[in-house]
Amino acid sequence: MSEYFCQVEAVISPRRLRDHLLSGGRGSWLVEGLGPLEVRGQARHGRLLIAHGAGAGQDSSLMVKLREALAEMGVQTLAIEFGYMQQMRREARRRPPPRIDHLVDELARWCDTVSHPELAPLWLGGKSMGARAASLFAARDQAAGLVLCGYPFHPPRRPGSWRLAHWPLLACPTLVVQGSRDPFGTREELAGHALPEVVRVHWLEDGDHDWRPRRASGRDQGQLIAEAAGVIAAFMAAHP
Repeated sequence: MSEYFCQVEAVISPRRLRDHLLSGGRGSWLVEGLGPLEVRGQARHGRLLIAHGAGAGQDSSLMVKLREALAEMGVQTLAIEFGYMQQMRREARRRPPPRIDHLVDELARWCDTVSHPELAPLWLGGKSMGARAASLFAARDQAAGLVLCGYPFHPPRRPGSWRLAHWPLLACPTLVVQGSRDPFGTREELAGHALPEVVRVHWLEDGDHDWRPRRASGRDQGQLIAEAAGVIAAFMAAHP
C-alpha cells in the first residue's frame, strides 16, 4: 500500500489550499492537519467532496474510474481519505474504521477547509461508509446536495437493521446511485420504504456493491460507472 492515494505535489496549509482553490487550481496536496486531497476536473456542474468506503481507499479501481468519469462530465471532485485509512497506509496493515460520528467530524473539518463563498457550493458524497458519513453530516449541519454511491442501507444479511433514522432530516437534493443487487440494500428491499421527497434513487441494473454486473447481463463495471457519472452530473446540473 502506497503512502498516499495520489501523487502529492506539496505540503500546504489550509489557508494556502483555499488560495489554490480560489485561483482554479487542481492537483494533489497534503493538507496540514487533515491529510491528502486530490482535486480533479472543472466545476461546470458543481463541486463534489467525495469520501471512500470502509475497506478500500480512494485508489480503489471504482473510485479512480468514477472520479475520472465525473471530471469528463464537468463535475469537480475533491477526494479525501479519513485518518484511519492514512494510518493503515503508514503502518501497511488493515485496521477497522472508528465510530461513524468521528468520521462525520472529520468530514466537517474538510468541509470548512474547502468551502468558500466565492466558490461553487460544496456537494458531499462518497462510497458506502463515506456516503453514510456524508448523509449524517448533511442531516446535522446541512449541505448543498448529496451524492450517495452504494449507500449501506443495512449490513449484509441483516435487512432488519436499516440506517435511515436520520434521513427525515435531509433537506438538500439527494441522489442515491445503487446497484440493483447490492447486498447492503437491493431494489426489492428498498421498495418497502418511503424515502424523503428530496431523495432520488438511480438503480444500476444488475450491479453489486462495487457496481459489478454479472457477465450474463452483457455489461461491465466500466459501463455502469459511466452511467453513474452521467446521472450524477445531470442531477447536480439540475440543482445548481
